[in-house]
Amino acid sequence: MEDKYGLHKVVGRSRAIRDVLVMVDRAAPSRSTVLITGESGTGKELVAHAIHYASPRKDKPFISVNCMALNPGVLESELFGHEKGSFTGAVAMRRGRFEQADGGTLFLDEVAELTPDLQVKLLRVLQERCFERVGGTEEISVDIRVVAATNKDLSALVEQGKFRDDLYYRLNVVQIPLPPLRERREDIPLLVAHFMEKVTGENGMAAKSFSTEALNYLSGYEWPGNIRQLENVVESCLILVPDAVIGVDNLPPEIRDEDSQFKSAVDLLPFPLDLADTLEKIEAALIRRALVRSELVQVKAAECLGISKSLLQYKLKKYGITGH
Repeated sequence: MEDKYGLHKVVGRSRAIRDVLVMVDRAAPSRSTVLITGESGTGKELVAHAIHYASPRKDKPFISVNCMALNPGVLESELFGHEKGSFTGAVAMRRGRFEQADGGTLFLDEVAELTPDLQVKLLRVLQERCFERVGGTEEISVDIRVVAATNKDLSALVEQGKFRDDLYYRLNVVQIPLPPLRERREDIPLLVAHFMEKVTGENGMAAKSFSTEALNYLSGYEWPGNIRQLENVVESCLILVPDAVIGVDNLPPEIRDEDSQFKSAVDLLPFPLDLADTLEKIEAALIRRALVRSELVQVKAAECLGISKSLLQYKLKKYGITGH
């Protein structure tokens, strides 16, 4: 399990992901509660696993529960357990996730979805490390480390009265924000290689590769679904494309969309910047691209850019571009 979920399984060498790894390394040895924030698909559960397996609790249980996957009544029993006969269908005593995680780590995913009643009960466990099963009176003490995760802004929910401020402060002892994939684009080729090795190994497939141009398109896409979406795209291409090399034409239409690619390129521009100078550089780059696509025929290049040939010639001279 440690080999599968340890710190080394967090793939990337970007500054953003290195900062995350430093925080994980520093937080793991303590028993402090950790709050992992970030958009859906950024790898919050993987980081929670990494914290556990880098901690002194690594030989104890890692128990995960998605707070959004169950209705509140079921979730209460799932978390705290229940006594026999405490409700219809409770034919036997059942230990909840808190008891199962005793000595180890409890990972609460989508913690923002907890109802007010469950927020109160969770707060008590964090404060006193004890609770009662549903329908029970016996106080049960546990030694657990809680790691929570959310893709929502908990501080905003506190201001709106939808999340308890005292629980927020209990959860937010150590916060580890995960960057979206579009903010760590240099990691995309590494992630692609990682997922290719994983998929081919799991399916007994021959090794394949993405063309350089296809990798450029993958690196330039916005990835609203983050790492999870990238993994799905890589797996789909490996399964559906019969060729040994996966090209741009094999990528999903939304990734080949030039408007999306242009927006991604703009997102990569550093700030602060000189707007006039930057716009000139972009204009010169677009002119060079149009010339290449039109095989250096100026009339065709002007048509691609939606300008006259004379204006194109003026800009070629302005930027010192050889257009013949």
